Amino acid sequence: MAELTAKRRRKRHIRLSFGDRVFETVNITLMVLLMVVTLYPFINTLAISLNDASDSIKGGIYLWPRQWTLDNYRFVFEEATIFHATLVSILRTVVGTVLTVMCSAMVAYTISRPEYVLRKFVTVAFILTMYVNGGLIPTFLLMRDLGLVGSFWVYIFPGLVGVFNLIIIRSFIEGLPDNILESAKIDGAGDYRTFFSIVLPLSTPVLATVALFTGVYQWNSWFDVFLYNSSYEKLSTLQYELQKILQNSNASQTAPDFTAAGNTGTSQVTPFSIRATMTIVASVPIMLVYPFLQKYFVKGMIVGGVKE
Repeated sequence: MAELTAKRRRKRHIRLSFGDRVFETVNITLMVLLMVVTLYPFINTLAISLNDASDSIKGGIYLWPRQWTLDNYRFVFEEATIFHATLVSILRTVVGTVLTVMCSAMVAYTISRPEYVLRKFVTVAFILTMYVNGGLIPTFLLMRDLGLVGSFWVYIFPGLVGVFNLIIIRSFIEGLPDNILESAKIDGAGDYRTFFSIVLPLSTPVLATVALFTGVYQWNSWFDVFLYNSSYEKLSTLQYELQKILQNSNASQTAPDFTAAGNTGTSQVTPFSIRATMTIVASVPIMLVYPFLQKYFVKGMIVGGVKE
């Protein structure tokens, strides 16, 4: 079997013309360069976060730390509120993503049905909200009058139906084969049964995409915490706490000295090292989730292939 495979490879190599070989060489070279350009900023940031802060100021750190240390991470995670804020961020990301995807999908299915006579009006009404906004102060007053200020749900309710997500999901549902939905109606399935048993499973790729967008937004959001819940420590999120750490360090130019755990000496961190550490802390959870959603993007290329 191995010999047969080797022969096939040799035959394919012989059949390749000079132009094909040049194309493959250029293509592989460009892909390698693209990979390097994409990965270098993250690796460089990781190296700075693992390097001694005083030494990082000198520059010259590229792919490898010059003086290894975990003091930057110790400084960030020694904040008393950081772990509770992380739990709040995880909770708002999970709850916000699930509810947003479900609500957006239900509205998208409704306005995608040709039998819904108001679907054009509702679609235009949603799209107008992308161009017309009440402004910061009216929005705050609305949240206050609704009783959402000082509440966890102020992170969830305002973005339950995102117009951008709505358009993406609606376009995907409209592209599903009509004969599948018609067959469900002939078999006696109502709208709820059709939506949950047929539309949702077929729409997994687009729902995974919207879930990733929503999850990244919920995880990285900090401005809404600043607006509505800055006085409520129990509702603070990881991003907001990291933002406060960075502001405090920038105000003093150098963060306060601290004694690292298990170390008898003192270590000093700087705003430069804190920014790198915060970038890694904030981005790693999303990077861990992304590989599990990547397969749905590939699956989206073959979903819906039904022969008439």
